[in-house]
Amino acid sequence: MDITQFHAAFFEESREGLDAMEAGLLGLEESGRADDETVNVIFRAAHSIKGGAATFGFGAVTDLTHVLETLLDQARSGGRVLDAEATGVLLGSVDVLRDLLAVYEQGGPDIEGRIDHAALAHARAGLDRMLAGAAGAATTPIVKAPAADAGPDHWRIAFNPLPSLFMSGNDALRILRELAGLGEMAVQCHDRDLPAFAALDPHEAHLGWTLTLPGTVKRGDIDEAFAWVEDQCELQIEAVAAEPVPSASTGIDTATGAPAANAPSRAANEADTSIRVAVNKVDALINLVGELVITQAMLRQRAQSLDPVANEALLSGLEQLDRNTRDLQEAVMGVRMLPAEFAFSRFPRMVRDVAARLDKKVRLKTSGESTELDKGVIEKIVDPLVHLMRNAIDHGLELPAERRAAGKDETGTIRMSAAHQGGHIIIEVGDDGRGLDRERILAKAAERGLPLPEHPTDAQVWDLVFHPGFSTADALTDLSGRGVGMDVVKSNIVALGGNVEISSTRGQGTTVSIRLPLTLAIMDGMSVSVGDEVFIIPLNRVVESLQPGPGDVRTVTNEGRVLRVRDEFLPLLNLGATYGLPAPRRNDVPPIAVVVECDGRKLALEVDELVGQQQVVVKNLEANYRRIDGVSGATILGDGRVALIVDAGGLGQAARLPAAA
Repeated sequence: MDITQFHAAFFEESREGLDAMEAGLLGLEESGRADDETVNVIFRAAHSIKGGAATFGFGAVTDLTHVLETLLDQARSGGRVLDAEATGVLLGSVDVLRDLLAVYEQGGPDIEGRIDHAALAHARAGLDRMLAGAAGAATTPIVKAPAADAGPDHWRIAFNPLPSLFMSGNDALRILRELAGLGEMAVQCHDRDLPAFAALDPHEAHLGWTLTLPGTVKRGDIDEAFAWVEDQCELQIEAVAAEPVPSASTGIDTATGAPAANAPSRAANEADTSIRVAVNKVDALINLVGELVITQAMLRQRAQSLDPVANEALLSGLEQLDRNTRDLQEAVMGVRMLPAEFAFSRFPRMVRDVAARLDKKVRLKTSGESTELDKGVIEKIVDPLVHLMRNAIDHGLELPAERRAAGKDETGTIRMSAAHQGGHIIIEVGDDGRGLDRERILAKAAERGLPLPEHPTDAQVWDLVFHPGFSTADALTDLSGRGVGMDVVKSNIVALGGNVEISSTRGQGTTVSIRLPLTLAIMDGMSVSVGDEVFIIPLNRVVESLQPGPGDVRTVTNEGRVLRVRDEFLPLLNLGATYGLPAPRRNDVPPIAVVVECDGRKLALEVDELVGQQQVVVKNLEANYRRIDGVSGATILGDGRVALIVDAGGLGQAARLPAAA
């Protein structure tokens, strides 16, 4: 059998295992104490990776995880404390394993040449050093070993595989043989779920067992035998004392010897609630639903010319199709939604490493990890969040001595949160550090000749840090202070259709708020016509629309036209002229101004007509044609025409908004 067909599943599960190991190790380090459940999670992840790597012949991964597993097994048995040094060595091994998996996943004939043998040797040496050194006295053993005079008389194991166990490549017979090798074992087989011969499916597991092992067998050895099938069975392991124990207290059904019905395996239940689906399959499904939405819009537009009385049944069916299409669209988009935890999970490790390099004490608090947003948004928001996190640690938080002198806890706090707000998601990164220095920023802006109003607000001053190359750092480091980073943050977020704001209080800290759309694939838009063309303006950018009155439009020297909206003057752009449309606006139709907002500034767009509001499927124009300034994408209208989606933020920047705006 060609086992390479299982490579993709192995690499994906191994990466998840490494993430679980890293999260567990960071949790142990933060809490300062070891708990048996966390250590067992870390051990099982390493054990699974080792077993899979051995199956596929990935020797370097197998060898390293074997040593790592040995160290973790000592911790499980209570013979070793996972102190800060041991945690650092284990985290370093996780990094090396990630690199090794990437090399094996890429494949090719030169795998050995692409392995970083120096890093592998360093990780192996660290683990060997830990194993050779003193175990250290555990004040609270990770797993409390029973005293010799209080040990169990025997172990009773209720093992009932799920029907799908064989399909995952596991074998109950192998497990029974492994357990039999630990000591003299008594076996009782249960065939109550065995179907009639005619209905028997040889690919499903139907038998269960009650097993008994001597009390001299280590509990860790029993757990290891079942490590690969914990989510594929109902399992209960009971330590039975020498004195008789009433059967009711064991959780075993007295009639069958099987686990009680009210104590199912949590992992087994969770395994039935999700499936793995390749991302390209989900994207293909979303594209097909998008095409369905476009087709449905075409039918709706064609139906507008039909006689509603003569075609009542047809129009009723089209309305039902409209509702069903929208429900299907929302359901399919939900498949692509992922919790913010997918972005947040990488930061505890980064905060730990950066804080150590800067000799700072930092705690990271996260909230709203279950808040869902589009996978595409998650992928694109990680880099901006990395910049913000590094700036918060490097520039925002003070050194422990400075914090003590200021009457603060010497350990600084960084908070990262996510929450839904309407059709958007708000992500905030805040610190309780020194805050932004208003006067220093203004001085730096004056030095660089950046434009500012006469009496700028705090928000206008904080916005200066997003200018390319702007920095107030005294020293350059490889983390920050080179004048790059914050401008990248803003440009990346604006490209996602979002905006970013800063709030800060001197001596108390800084918070950066990012507002993003929930999805990049579908958006609500306002359709406007300019000449013979139709454009889509993102509805989340639209503030209002109005018809200018006499005297509301003025021309400012060297600044172009402005529109007076109540007591405010806004830059006014003719959308047709901006995009170079050949057909001029009809003189007999009064212009309409659509006021849009981006980055806290407003801009008025002059159009011929408001067509209506609709939900559109966003198509990537750059991937299908090329990048066009002032255009963020395209969509297909109900009549089959292509409509460009206006990039309000790009137009605002190109207009070089005057200070009066």
